[in-house]
Amino acid sequence: MSPVPPVKPEENEFRPHVYDGIREYDKRLPNWWLYTLYITIVFWVGYWGYYEWFRAGPTGAQDVAAEMARIESARLSTAPLDDPSLWKMSRNSEFVAAGKAVYEAACAACHLASLRGKAESTVAIGPDLTDTTWVHGGRPTEVHALINKGVLAKGMPTWGPVLGARKIGEVTAYIMSKHREGEPVVIAPPASP
Repeated sequence: MSPVPPVKPEENEFRPHVYDGIREYDKRLPNWWLYTLYITIVFWVGYWGYYEWFRAGPTGAQDVAAEMARIESARLSTAPLDDPSLWKMSRNSEFVAAGKAVYEAACAACHLASLRGKAESTVAIGPDLTDTTWVHGGRPTEVHALINKGVLAKGMPTWGPVLGARKIGEVTAYIMSKHREGEPVVIAPPASP
C-alpha cells in the first residue's frame, strides 16, 4: 500500500460567487498594501487633528492671504519708489516683517526698537518715528531719501551704500506702517545744536 500524498490547496483558489462572469481570487492582500493603508489612516488622523481639531495649522483663507501677500511683495519689489508704491509696501506684511528685521539690526540703536526715540528715552539719539512731527519731511519718498542719504550734521549716517535700495525700501515700509496715508504731517523746525 502506498501512502496518500497530502492534499495541496489549489494555488489559485476562487471565491464561490461569480458576478457578470467575473470570478475573484480568494487571496490575502499583500503586506506592503496593508501597511500603506494603515500608514495612510494614521497620517489622516494626525492631519485632521492638526488642522481641524486643534486648529494649529493655517486655514485655507490664511494660506491664500499669505500667498497673495507674497505675490504682491514680489510685484512691489520691482515698482518705482514713489509715494503710492511705498504706501502699498507699508501695508504688505512681507515688506513690513523684512523692514522690521533690518530696522532692529541697523536703526534701533538710535531710534529704539519701539521707534519712539527721544520721546521715550533720554539715552536715545534719534527722533520719534511714530508721531506726525517730522524734521525732514514725512512723505514716504522723503523718509526713503533721508535713510538713503542721511544727515551727517545730526548724526544720521548714510545708509544707502550699506543697506542697498531694497532694504531701505523695506525699512521705509516698516516706518510708514506705523502711520496712515493722508495723515497731517507737521514739519518741525530743526533744533539748534
